[in-house]
Amino acid sequence: MTLTVPVILGSVRSDRIGIRAARFLTSKLEARGHAAPLVDPAELKLPLLDRMYKEYPAGTAPEPLERLAALYRGSDAFLIVSAEYNHGVPPALSNTLDHFLEEYYWRPSAICCYSAGQFGGVRAAMPLRAMLAEMGMPSIPSLLPIPRLQKAIGDDGTPAESWLERSANRFLDELEWYAEALRTRRAQGTPY
Repeated sequence: MTLTVPVILGSVRSDRIGIRAARFLTSKLEARGHAAPLVDPAELKLPLLDRMYKEYPAGTAPEPLERLAALYRGSDAFLIVSAEYNHGVPPALSNTLDHFLEEYYWRPSAICCYSAGQFGGVRAAMPLRAMLAEMGMPSIPSLLPIPRLQKAIGDDGTPAESWLERSANRFLDELEWYAEALRTRRAQGTPY
């Protein structure tokens, strides 16, 4: 079953390393036959949240928001790639996510977290789980933490460490299971 799984990157830093994880996971999803468009806040250049997409009169939202709304409505799941800033969620990720709400409903999410150090960004993943559930896209039980990302994945998204392929495959197997199950249920209707 072909799925559409946007890969939402959470960093806009000029020397960010998270793009490596996003490239790796996009490639893995595409190799499984899925559509995995990259949602990059550095390219979107969204303003700080002043008005959510749903608060614009129909047809008047800025073009990047219209494009994302269409993508999200047609998505089956979301894969979040998050750094850890001060033990929390990066502001660029929060801002990118906060522009939408109903577009996420009844779809699972998965969290890949990373850091340049040994903890792999897991301290950001915990508050991110609560945030994603509140937005209507609860995260799958597994995480894909990547410590020392600068050594684990090359600039082009090629993994340099063998454990990463095995872990990513299990992680994506789980995401596919949840995405397919919820897609089937959405087709039968949702509670509201």
